[in-house]
Amino acid sequence: MKNTIFKGMATAIVTPMTADGIDYEALGRFLEFQIQSRINAIVVMGTTGENATIEPEDQAKVIRYTVERVAHRVPVIAGTGTNNTEHVLANTRNACAAGADAVLVVTPYYNKATQNGLYAHFKMVADASTVPVVMYNVPGRTGCDLLPQTVARLAEHPNIVAIKEATGNMAQMIQIRHLCGDKLDVYSGEDALTVPMMAMGAAGTISVLSNVVPREAVAMTDACLAGDLQTAARMQCDLMPLIDCLFSEVNPIPAKAAVSAMGFGEEHLRMPLTPMEDPARQKLYAEMRKLGIGV
Repeated sequence: MKNTIFKGMATAIVTPMTADGIDYEALGRFLEFQIQSRINAIVVMGTTGENATIEPEDQAKVIRYTVERVAHRVPVIAGTGTNNTEHVLANTRNACAAGADAVLVVTPYYNKATQNGLYAHFKMVADASTVPVVMYNVPGRTGCDLLPQTVARLAEHPNIVAIKEATGNMAQMIQIRHLCGDKLDVYSGEDALTVPMMAMGAAGTISVLSNVVPREAVAMTDACLAGDLQTAARMQCDLMPLIDCLFSEVNPIPAKAAVSAMGFGEEHLRMPLTPMEDPARQKLYAEMRKLGIGV
């Protein structure tokens, strides 16, 4: 059995920015907030971190800063995926050199590779990486679905240890569990399905929600890991209005609005993303206030 990177709740963190660049002061405070809230892992430079519009040299700097600030208190997983395999290899080598504990690699988008192409892509990255690889399947954003049979082939690679499964398809997740067994950990990539997926054996979730309510999110996955699914299910239901708000516009627009309102940097997004529109923003803020978050 391969080593598990983390169990429970990992935050796919937003990247605080200003018009002039990365806001490292706000990023440092936000990382401390997450760790003090007992988060189980940090995912940096993922989709929520706006990696698609941040230059590779800045990505490497953010990963290195995060690793140094976290200082081994929790695992740091670095997003290194793009739709260009050579770029992924370069990003992955940079993340390994920066001290990341693992890398998160999304399926190549737009190119829409065949299943054999996806296998070759992930195998090449895993061969080159000196840290464990987490695959990331999110066809709603990439237009490309990493099918369970391909996942099972890739699970045979000793350096591919997990998949972030964000199809929203429980049957697909169950088929992955059936085909891979203990060769591969599964993480939920859908905040709305954290408890159902953990009930079916997922090791945890890589979350947008926990940017905003990390303590509550951790409590939910703790309950799952303790086998108290009734309590976890109640928490999932209670958090659903906030989850819906956080995905009312494309991620990470609402998450950046929420984190900024909490005092962690400006609400600055890289184009083509634009700030949250007012009706959705007011609904988000109202749900945050219901949970005791001052905005």
